[in-house]
Amino acid sequence: MGSFLSKNEFPVDGRTVLITGGSSGLGLGAARQLAEKGANVIIVGRNESKLQKALTHIKEGAQSLDTQRFFYSVADVTKPLECQRVVSESKLWNHGAPPDVVWCCAGSAHPSLFIDTPLDQFQTMLDSNYLSCVYMAHATLNQWLRPASESAQSTAGETIEKKTRDLRPRHLIFTGSFVSFYSFAGFVPYSPSKAAVRALGDALSQEMNLYSSSSTHPAVRVHTVFPATMPTSGLDDENAVKTDLTKALEEGDQILSPEECARRAIAGLESGQELVPTSTIIRLVMASVLGGSVRGGFWTGLVNTVLGWITAVVMIFIRWDMDSKVAKWGREHGFSGMKKKD
Repeated sequence: MGSFLSKNEFPVDGRTVLITGGSSGLGLGAARQLAEKGANVIIVGRNESKLQKALTHIKEGAQSLDTQRFFYSVADVTKPLECQRVVSESKLWNHGAPPDVVWCCAGSAHPSLFIDTPLDQFQTMLDSNYLSCVYMAHATLNQWLRPASESAQSTAGETIEKKTRDLRPRHLIFTGSFVSFYSFAGFVPYSPSKAAVRALGDALSQEMNLYSSSSTHPAVRVHTVFPATMPTSGLDDENAVKTDLTKALEEGDQILSPEECARRAIAGLESGQELVPTSTIIRLVMASVLGGSVRGGFWTGLVNTVLGWITAVVMIFIRWDMDSKVAKWGREHGFSGMKKKD
């Protein structure tokens, strides 16, 4: 895994992929590109009209409309029962077989200074970014891992699934952020929820080894993708509440289109990476804080380890520089995080 000599570790041709947040941004970009690779695609979101438009766009990129199938589900994935319903509906639509890949792309951000943040936003961030992943993962893994004796095998579709079971690995993918590894002023409401997503992926990745000896269930690979900043409507919403201070600290941030972010993420998945950075800066910062995370196979792990040694030293100076900028801002502009008006 993770070696440039590896085969494709993420084949999707003929397989079924479910993507939450699939009507826009990274989710839509990934859905379109996976359709181009031959996947059957299910997208999930709250807005039905956006889902319909997105599904049309995804179908336009299909490798073969004669053999591929596409479906959307309107749901609020911050609700556990909604996630269970989505997975159950997807299984029925997919001839009794659960999706082979579930990618949690849904999320939102409210980047504001801590004391200025409405208290309900802290719960919203946890619900939108972390708990949505928990609920979807729980519903999915219960379908993937429960022994056959614990689940109803009564429909014809489920009987067919049992006889023709695909034992290739299934993939559960979470979506983190740069601030999963390193946060800064103005992202306190958001960054803990994304750090929690990274921790969830790390813990589940190890826990899935418990089931690796099963001869009746495919192995489960757990990944977390860390997208770069993308110019989407979500970013516009974020910028509407960001302080000038936070925007200044972000200067130099690499911005990628959702399509390019999706391309890099899929390439990382195909190479077998469990933690998938989509930009150089994210990889460097990630390498400095890997700890006990899976490092991506021998060669990738070796490179990440060496990068981590170097970046760990560099981060000392980056933190000092960021702290100095924030303190200087307070002296020059006050405590609001906004520039003084002339």
